Amino acid sequence: MTPAARLAAAAAILDSIAQGRQPAEAVLKAWGQQNRFAGSKDRRAIADRVYKVLRARGRLSWIMGGREDGRALVIGSLAALDGLALEDIEALHSGEGYGPNPLSKQERARISAGEGELPGWVAAGLPEFVVADFQKTFGDRWADEAAALMQPRAPIDLRVNTAKATVDEVEAELREAGLAPERTLRSPVGLRLAAEPPPNVQALEAFKDGRVEIQDEGSQVACALAGAAPGMTVVDYCAGGGGKTLGLAAAMRGQGTLVASDVVAKRLENIRPRLARAGVEAELRLIGQNGGGMEDLNDRADLVFVDAPCSGSGTWRRRPEDAWRLTAEEVERLHALQVRILGQAAKLVKPGGRLAYVTCSMLSRENEASADAFEASHPGFRPVSLLPQTLRYGGAESSRLRLSPASTNTDGFFFALYERTP
Repeated sequence: MTPAARLAAAAAILDSIAQGRQPAEAVLKAWGQQNRFAGSKDRRAIADRVYKVLRARGRLSWIMGGREDGRALVIGSLAALDGLALEDIEALHSGEGYGPNPLSKQERARISAGEGELPGWVAAGLPEFVVADFQKTFGDRWADEAAALMQPRAPIDLRVNTAKATVDEVEAELREAGLAPERTLRSPVGLRLAAEPPPNVQALEAFKDGRVEIQDEGSQVACALAGAAPGMTVVDYCAGGGGKTLGLAAAMRGQGTLVASDVVAKRLENIRPRLARAGVEAELRLIGQNGGGMEDLNDRADLVFVDAPCSGSGTWRRRPEDAWRLTAEEVERLHALQVRILGQAAKLVKPGGRLAYVTCSMLSRENEASADAFEASHPGFRPVSLLPQTLRYGGAESSRLRLSPASTNTDGFFFALYERTP
């Protein structure tokens, strides 16, 4: 493919991403399958362009006069990110072959005008309402948090399944496979792969045999802080894909009762092969309307782990397209849902038992505000002090913890822990 044809393909893919809800990775994969003529170098160049645009979408739209179509964003990227002169951009837009059509008068004018002075939220590369929240939450550090959240090349973290192997054994195995794993700083069972391009972890024997699972270090920390232990009755209330279910199972060492529950049956079914691969057991429960189907567990659980539905804003460095799909109205809906779910899950906790609240969000409305609302309506639950130093985390002791790409080089997570008073 010519450079111009690659640009046209990137613009079309960006339009497809904007028109649907699929991850950018899935859209790119589908395009590659439908266009077999594109070689590996072509696909890589197109993907690089797409992600480059997604991470700078707000800035590029501003440059192009508010346009958000793929063509405009690609043109803006050539000027603002690649630093090409107008004549060079025009040469790539001759309309010949499979390349994009010639620039319009308005497009030439926007490129010639340059960026000008960018508003703070545009320069930050995040939606305006998100920047306002960051400024309130992080103060002087907000710009660093925003920049780190949209940086490319997030590392791949693995959690070692200590029921099948030690960290030392898996580290040695991965090195023999030609990789260069590093110990994670805060999780004692984590290994980090920072290879570029990232390896196909699912093709590794260590993954196939259940000795490792892909799990961000922040997620590993959240599981560890919850305090699951052998002999407990533990409920993963919003099990989703089951990653944290496996982390809780490892802490329980095969002793006790582990229940993975969710409102979507398909998610629960998808957990089954992961449990089998890891060599652990869990009861799968479908949650009905208003928390139905869990009543027999009321007042019985030692630990209820609520990894609540959220915006996923803590993972935007991996899925930058999601930043531009999120609205303030959706965050409000999620906040209300989180508070309701916490109220349902609290019924399962026995006196003296614990309730853990987790999100992979960076937004205060989903984090502190949801925790505040739960505390206000549930005086029978007291916050539990965390001891992050036990996980080699140097933060201050409190009942809440924030992790982020800027502060801990993990995905963004929020964690709060409560104990039900007798």
